[in-house]
Amino acid sequence: MAHVASTEEAAAGASYVPRSRKGAKTRARLIEAAKEVFERDGFLDARIADIADTAKLAAGSFYHYFDSKEEIFREVAQGQEERLTAPAETAPAEADRDASALERIRRANRRYLERYRDEAALMGVIEQVSRYDEHVNAARMATMKHFVERAEVSIRRLQREGVADKRINPSMAADALGAMVARFAELWLVQDYREYDFDEAVEQLTLLWGNALGLKEEADAKRLGRRRAR
Repeated sequence: MAHVASTEEAAAGASYVPRSRKGAKTRARLIEAAKEVFERDGFLDARIADIADTAKLAAGSFYHYFDSKEEIFREVAQGQEERLTAPAETAPAEADRDASALERIRRANRRYLERYRDEAALMGVIEQVSRYDEHVNAARMATMKHFVERAEVSIRRLQREGVADKRINPSMAADALGAMVARFAELWLVQDYREYDFDEAVEQLTLLWGNALGLKEEADAKRLGRRRAR
């Protein structure tokens, strides 16, 4: 029997979350199967029957957990957005914390591009669906906001330390540079607009960030040297 959503669930657009361990595992199987099918077939051509079949479940079982293809896709997309914004897998070492501003930007760019590249097929579908599905678009915008807010805080700190150009508006710079990386990733890794060497792409985006902010790497290096000498 299909789950009937409560008023609260319906208002929030939430899908059924099972209380039993078995139900949770079945739901997770459906989400993983849906990810595979969406990557292979795209959103429009993906079928609920194929998702159930990939999960090795009867087609009717799907509707116990999700009301539609759109609903399960939103779960898949949300999971990917969370992977994009997850912190680094390993905690930074002491030497990493003393890295220059440009090196920290380089590492952030590399981490984002690696995660985007590793799920490029799914990201292509997410980018398409986000154009017309408000829930998927909201998840995309939340990811953008996550990176932009962090970048803005970093830019303000660098300006206080005299490393970045103080004439730059931190909010506008964070928005513009964040959009540059996001759009570049889509054009390159999803739409195959051009072919680039991965390491060179990371380096060029990092240089663009540094030049845009007017980073003074020499001054940054001296500042770090004084910190280490204390």
